[in-house]
This record gives sequence, structure tokens and C-alpha cells, in this order.
Amino acid sequence: MSPAALTLVQWLSPAFPTGAFAYSHGLEQVIADGCVHDAASLHDWLADVVQFGTGWQDAVLMTHALKDGADPDALDALCVALQPCAERLQEAREQGAAFARTLGTMTGQHIPARTLPLTVACAARPLDLPAKDVIALYLQAFVSNLVTMGVKHIPLGQSAGQKVLADLLPLIVTIATNAETAEIDAFANSCLAADLAAMHHEIKETRLYRT
Repeated sequence: MSPAALTLVQWLSPAFPTGAFAYSHGLEQVIADGCVHDAASLHDWLADVVQFGTGWQDAVLMTHALKDGADPDALDALCVALQPCAERLQEAREQGAAFARTLGTMTGQHIPARTLPLTVACAARPLDLPAKDVIALYLQAFVSNLVTMGVKHIPLGQSAGQKVLADLLPLIVTIATNAETAEIDAFANSCLAADLAAMHHEIKETRLYRT
């Protein structure tokens, strides 16, 4: 594996301080509602989010941010406009800011703070890695964080959680590969249950996670 690939793996590892552990992407709400209650329902929920929701949406935006001549500010504005509620916008902005702050401290460079997918994509451009590899690692990190929450709060055993993640890897590769050649207007979000869960979480009285 090249140094550039190892660098990206470091940036997207759970140890990188973006505070991802504090955001559940609405998963806390659906666990509380009983919609996600075992390994099978967690797998199905996450598969939908990756294929029809934020996963695909972020993948398309990242594809275009990684291209020569990209306008990251315009793409970031589009990412902001696509967020369905306040918590999802908070999740994207706060993690993006944390990522930029940490990377700036490491490198001594000014890293503009944008929403997370745009911040990661812009930081990854100089690594000169294939877009599908950047996107696949990004999606794996996103899903890994949510699987960890499922393990803790459904709860699931560690082995069951790892099997959920392993079973989602082929889908992650497919989404990343398809996104690599997608036009900018190919993004879409038809994962309405996840959006509604995020909205309901905003008024949840007792919360462990910010989103």
C-alpha cells in the first residue's frame, strides 16, 4: 500500500479526532423506536442509508470535488442545501470543521472547514488516489461508526457487528465505483425514513448522541 493510501486510512480511522462517536445519523432514534433491533435490521437500515441516502449523496459530491477544476465552495453549498434537517447539517459541518482543524494542526497548512465530505475530498486531492478508493474508504468509515453504535445500543455482540460491516463492504465498493462516473445531477436522496428519524431526534428528550 502506498504512503498516500496509508495517509487516507489514518485520516478516516476511528482514532482521528473528528468526534464521529458523538453523532448517530438518526440511528439512536430508530433504535429507541424499535425499528432497528438486531443485526439484520441494522444491516438493512445502513444499506439503505448508503445506497439511497447520505452515502450515495456524499459519494457523488466527493467525486466532483476530486476533479481538476472543481469548485469546492459551490459543491459545499450544495451539500449544505441537501441536508434535510438541522441535526444532519450540524453533523456534516461539525465533523468537517474538526477534520480540517486536526489536519491543519498536523500539517501547518490552512485547511478550509467545509462539510465533512467536501473537507475530506479537498484534503485528499493532493494524494492523487482514484476517486473510487477515496470514496470507498470514506463510506467504510461512515458505516463503521454507525455499526459501533449499533453494537453498543441495540446491543449486539462485537462479532455480529463486524459481520454487519463485512456484509456491507461489497455495497460500499459498488456505490464508490458507480459514483466515480456519476454526473453531478445524479445525486438523490430517497431514504426518507432516515431523514424523519433525524428530525424526530431533534426533539428527543433524552439523548446520548448529538444527532
